[in-house]
Formats: sequence, structure tokens, C-alpha cells
Amino acid sequence: MSSLKRTNYSKLPTPGGPYVHAVRHADTLYVSGLTAFASEAQGQTAEHQARAILEQLATIAAVEGTNLKSLIKITVFLTDMADLVVIRDVLFDYLDGALPASSLVAVSALFSPDLNVEIEAILAL
Repeated sequence: MSSLKRTNYSKLPTPGGPYVHAVRHADTLYVSGLTAFASEAQGQTAEHQARAILEQLATIAAVEGTNLKSLIKITVFLTDMADLVVIRDVLFDYLDGALPASSLVAVSALFSPDLNVEIEAILAL
């Protein structure tokens, strides 16, 4: 059985619940759902929130010695499906042709009414 490494990243807001930002198992990194909570994008448009989330994800990838091109899969949670078009544009912009597997889930709400996007990810290391 390989060991697990559980990590909170100092450049990201501290998780407020019983979880860590990411767990590494072998050469795979499982990233918890990220939101724009406690960032300047909190309460802003879905586009601003998605960009803030992808910046957090890029920060995690950089700390782990990689980048967003190593994404295996993302799951996007949206509170308003009308935002899908702008979210797709942001993803195309950030992923720069290295498209991961993806799931999209419509949700009625996230943990704060100021949030309308959450993204979780799996990266190869």
C-alpha cells in the first residue's frame, strides 16, 4: 500500500471544513473542490470566480512541480447553467489545448450564496 500525502497550500485560503486542499496517492493528486471564497472574486461573476479558481489550481500544480497541462479530470459545479458558455471560454483559455476529461454538475447552491462555481480536479504528477 502506497502512502498518502495530505496537503494544505499556504498560498490558498485555509479550508474551513474537515478536509485538505489535496491528497497525493502515488503519482496522482486529488484536489478538493475549489471556490472563490475568501478571494477578490467572491461575489463576482461566474467568469471571475472560475478564473480565480483556476489560478488556485495553477498554484497547486506549480507547488507540485507541474502545470495545468497535467490535469486528468475536472468536475465543475455551477449554480446557474446560463454561466456555462463563459465557464467553457475560461476553461479553453486556461487549459490551452490540454483538455482533461470533464464532468459538469448543476447544483442548487454552494456553501455560500456569494459563490456560483466550484471546481475539483485530478492531476498526474
